[in-house]
Amino acid sequence: MYKAVTAEDAVKVIKSGDRVYVHMGAAVPQELLNAMTLRHEELRNVEVCHLHIEGEAPYSDPIYKDSFHVNSLFIGHNVRHTLKAGNGSYTPVFLSEVPLLFKRNILPVDVALLQVSRPDRHGYCSLGVSVGAMLSAIENAKHVIALINEQMPRVHGEGIIHISELDTFVEVNRPLPEFLYHEPNEVECKIGDHIAELIDDKSTLQMGIGSIPNAVLSRLSNHKNLGLHTEMFSDGVIDLILKDVINSNFKGVNSGRALATFLMGSKRLYDYVDDNPFIEMRSCDYVNDVAVIRKNPKMVSINSAIQVDLTGQVCADSIGTRLFSGVGGQMDFIRGASLSEGGKAIIAMPSLTAKGISRITSFLYPGAGVVTTRAHVHYVVTEYGVAHLYGKTIEQRMEALIEIAHPDHRERIEKEYFDAPK
Repeated sequence: MYKAVTAEDAVKVIKSGDRVYVHMGAAVPQELLNAMTLRHEELRNVEVCHLHIEGEAPYSDPIYKDSFHVNSLFIGHNVRHTLKAGNGSYTPVFLSEVPLLFKRNILPVDVALLQVSRPDRHGYCSLGVSVGAMLSAIENAKHVIALINEQMPRVHGEGIIHISELDTFVEVNRPLPEFLYHEPNEVECKIGDHIAELIDDKSTLQMGIGSIPNAVLSRLSNHKNLGLHTEMFSDGVIDLILKDVINSNFKGVNSGRALATFLMGSKRLYDYVDDNPFIEMRSCDYVNDVAVIRKNPKMVSINSAIQVDLTGQVCADSIGTRLFSGVGGQMDFIRGASLSEGGKAIIAMPSLTAKGISRITSFLYPGAGVVTTRAHVHYVVTEYGVAHLYGKTIEQRMEALIEIAHPDHRERIEKEYFDAPK
């Protein structure tokens, strides 16, 4: 009844002027993107819209600017160049609200490109390692085209669709993109130590991917009864789950389950989540809903920043005027944790950039985007300690943040702040 086609035939439905939404993270349907790009000579003004995607983005090459325009809802490294080259744009949006863009027809979707697991005996496929905003895109798209990948894990939760919901599909058998991270360095380990001390037993965690989250996780082995309610997670949680440190027994919602909306990591992670009832994947408008997050007592949100000024403003999506990443789910979880009973909203970062520039600044760079306001942050953590900002005056915040800035920059930062017109 259902018959696979080639990737080249599948993407023939895409026409000039269409908006194409692409499955996020490690679920990127690479073969479909490659086939679409090969049609560049016949296509014009196709908008390719997505959050962060792993792998290659061939359509983002500026030589195809007449054919494809990239609309990034979160700017990944593989499409960052499009903003300067002129063949890309950035749409700031909370991750929790991306599905609304499709539901409310603010961003009408013509074609949804996704990747799913092979169907079970009842014909149901799993969205696997990434649900995100995909269910809303599927529901509202005119055409739904999928890769059915033998190696996509079947993950429990909301991301289940019947094969009849696919207008066209292509069969592949290949590994998912892996996200491998380096071991935490000395600075990251110190940050991990500070954050671990802030986490109480029976807390529920949200954290991203990278060396600092993994440094934190590596220091939680002696904690008890932690929960997981997070936008995404990676390999770092597996050992804590196996040790029963993370069991989610004391969460306020989805108790007894680790909740996320997408996953990125190694093959070990993808194998671990396959048909694992402890892992529950749901749409980002549920996972990142502040009203849902706040129901978890002792909710701990750990997010990163590019800059924090002495008043506590957090820049996380740009370096001055240079757009770098996106709003994502930072504010969703910062606010949810802030409203949680006993919750803690944490911004964590090294005191210096790789070039030795202080991340704690007297003032944000001109053009810098404030993702999290100074009224929302509870804690800022660097390798030099913890600044507790919640309920503090500007003067108290300034003193606390200078104390955790790099010693080589403290005097200058303070002088710049006091010398500025008031």
